[in-house]
Amino acid sequence: MEIMQTLKPFESIWNFVLLLLVSYPILGAFAWFIGVLCYQLIYRHRHKDDIEFKQLTPAEQPFITIMIPAHNEEVMIEHTINYLMNNLNYEKYEVLVTDDGSTDETPAILERLQNVYDNLRVVTIKKNQGKAHAFNVGVGFARGEFILSNDADSIPEPDALWKYMSYFMGEEHANTAAVTANMDVQNRSTIIAKSQTVEFSSIVGVIKRSQVSALGNMYAYSGANTMYRRDALIDVGLFRQDRATEDISIAWDHQLNGWTTVFSPDILFYMNVPENLDALYHQRKRWVKGGTEVLLTNFKRVVSHPGKYLKQWAFITDQTLSIIWSLFFFVSTLIFLISLVTFFFTGNYERVYHMFCMAFIFVTFEMFAGVLQLLSALIVDDRGRKFKYLIFMPLYMLIYWQVNALALVTTLIPAVKTILGYGSGTWVSPVRKHHTE
Repeated sequence: MEIMQTLKPFESIWNFVLLLLVSYPILGAFAWFIGVLCYQLIYRHRHKDDIEFKQLTPAEQPFITIMIPAHNEEVMIEHTINYLMNNLNYEKYEVLVTDDGSTDETPAILERLQNVYDNLRVVTIKKNQGKAHAFNVGVGFARGEFILSNDADSIPEPDALWKYMSYFMGEEHANTAAVTANMDVQNRSTIIAKSQTVEFSSIVGVIKRSQVSALGNMYAYSGANTMYRRDALIDVGLFRQDRATEDISIAWDHQLNGWTTVFSPDILFYMNVPENLDALYHQRKRWVKGGTEVLLTNFKRVVSHPGKYLKQWAFITDQTLSIIWSLFFFVSTLIFLISLVTFFFTGNYERVYHMFCMAFIFVTFEMFAGVLQLLSALIVDDRGRKFKYLIFMPLYMLIYWQVNALALVTTLIPAVKTILGYGSGTWVSPVRKHHTE
């Protein structure tokens, strides 16, 4: 009896932890829903006069380097370069491709295009050493004070360059390190690709808005299309070359060193996305591994100075809970399936019915919270033009969350190995279909 009394406080703590783990996705969805409301009703109105979009004359335009780190990009590179050369409403820029050890037709394509475009330059790196390394090498050759990171499979809207510059020009913006744009899907030929329109609205349209409105900074840039101030890159020692994602690491390095980071929902770019689950899983493995690496890299620094890095506590807490929840999700799912099979074959159908009811209640609450988040995202993002993609919401919530959780669990140990000095930034170009106009 005394032992049971002693264990009661621990039982209460365990019940609280269990409740937190079960309800984490629901609480998270509600938090982002509230965050986007704060952005729309408060932050946007307070800062509406901070930025004035004004198309710049050639004399007013700062010189920009559009940098494309590329490795085996024969499928998309020509379409992307042709677009950048012919469709941007800006005069003073160059396109600099850092060819990171490509072994396909990428070098031949680039050589041919150099004969077509005078402002196309190519830096050839003999051995594949990763996107961050390719970008760092390119910074040494870039002529622009501002550098647009542009993936070989991404294209910005025609007005993107002068819109980006609106966030950098003037003394009041001298501390702006980088501006990341609002991503959308370029290839919408499969259900998997189309449904990512919903996901990007959820991630970018809600989460980044919530982060900048509540904390004044972002957890991550978009590596596919972000404008950097060259001096800010140099100030933090450029990109970390042994990380899975260069964009998350540099965003943290900037904010922890006092720079301002900006998300602009009014600048659009279009990204080529995975078109099947295998490609999606491999993409998410890289993304979540990068997030875990950032957590492990900066955890001690943030925790050691809680007052100085108060804003970063929200990011640290969210990422930590994501890891714990993902581990809990797969362990509890395994226990659920084993218990379900056991009760079924032993004839305990009452317990089977009870387990299905509990699962249904949990999924219902999860779906309701997710619907609120996605509805708010699709309404505010791109002036509601993505609302038609709400039909893909069940696919996103039933599949994508599980894919992301699985990717997080399977990359946890590799992320730890990276922090211990065994990481590599080398990359493999995803399999893509040839672009069609």
